[in-house]
Amino acid sequence: MAFASRLALYPLARLTLAALLAIAPAVARAGAQIEEELAANVQNLLHRSVSDYPAPHLVFATEVEGRAWLADMSSRLAPKIQDAQTRRDFLTTVQYEASRAGLDPQLVLGLIQHESNFRKYAVSSAEARGYMQVMPFWVRQIGNADHDLFNLRTNLRYGCTILRYYLDRENGDYFRALGRYNGSLGRPEYPNAVLAAMRRWERTASSTGGGDADAARLGANTSSSR
Repeated sequence: MAFASRLALYPLARLTLAALLAIAPAVARAGAQIEEELAANVQNLLHRSVSDYPAPHLVFATEVEGRAWLADMSSRLAPKIQDAQTRRDFLTTVQYEASRAGLDPQLVLGLIQHESNFRKYAVSSAEARGYMQVMPFWVRQIGNADHDLFNLRTNLRYGCTILRYYLDRENGDYFRALGRYNGSLGRPEYPNAVLAAMRRWERTASSTGGGDADAARLGANTSSSR
């Protein structure tokens, strides 16, 4: 399914705008997103997004396309997540949450690879947590006290919602949106690193039947923003 078509299916994608802690956390690379005061309407929209938990499912034009994507990504992810069912659950959630937020799932996979290297309990020196290295202040700002950032669906829901918010704020400029996500706005290191990681997850013309046009547009968008 085309990127624009996937986006049209999910209105929330168009937002304008500690038992687990007992496990020794792995150090991650995340920077420190800057906590800023949110306008009330923005806060309410983001809260609605992270509080809505429909069951994740693959979002593709056809079931065949979805199965092909899942098989391809699962084979690539196997060295990082060895259990097959865990990989399928993870990838289904990534693809659903990314599509719901109007993001390219390959971008989200690249961001996760760079941020946490697919470690569920990763914690950065700035206290960012989980796969997408979400800062805890977001729970206070837009979530609920019982939201656990080490939970797969919660972490990906927050991460995709936050990146979508930054992307809307920067009028579609991925370079600046990724800089805000990392807390390094204006510096090229982080956006470049995420894009490099994303390219490892791009699907070739032979595997997609037509190439990854969305990924190509994203790369062009980011390059032009430097």
